[in-house]
Amino acid sequence: MIFHETPVDGVRVIEPERRGDDRGFFARVYCEREFAEAGLVNHYVQVNNSLSAKKGTLRGMHYQLAPSSEVKLVRCVRGALWDAVLDLRPDSPTFGKWFGAELTAENRLMMYVPRGFAHGFVTLTEDTEAFYLVSDFYAPQEERGIRWNDPRFGIEWPVEPTEISAKDAAWPDYDPEYHGVERFRGIK
Repeated sequence: MIFHETPVDGVRVIEPERRGDDRGFFARVYCEREFAEAGLVNHYVQVNNSLSAKKGTLRGMHYQLAPSSEVKLVRCVRGALWDAVLDLRPDSPTFGKWFGAELTAENRLMMYVPRGFAHGFVTLTEDTEAFYLVSDFYAPQEERGIRWNDPRFGIEWPVEPTEISAKDAAWPDYDPEYHGVERFRGIK
């Protein structure tokens, strides 16, 4: 695997190294040892799968507060999506910065989302399926979200979302107290 740095501290785009011949190819998409050597979390407790039927479906921007904050490893296994992360760690040199990348079934790229980040995506095709590993169990009492178009952060989505859940549309504008960012202090 190739671990690509991004402009946001801690976030990686991971590219599988293909080994191929006339039959096709083989690629490793996860290796506990390689993740540890890269300084990344390498223990996951859940595997999640989502299907978005319509192009323009937005899911996000979600996260959980400490002590239940999650690391996510996200991959698109059908269709295409634009994956976005937002740094909410107050001690981070990239606090308040976002990064996005296109993940497709064809490019097989993965997004590594560290603890202390909000995460979301918008689908670029019909019938887009995301598959992701999560490091901590879902804790509804620790769940939070930031509205996808919060002017404080100015995420530049590549397409205007057309399908948004009522819950995701109702996340409030950034408020440090509500959003609990102090609970991310010290997370690297």
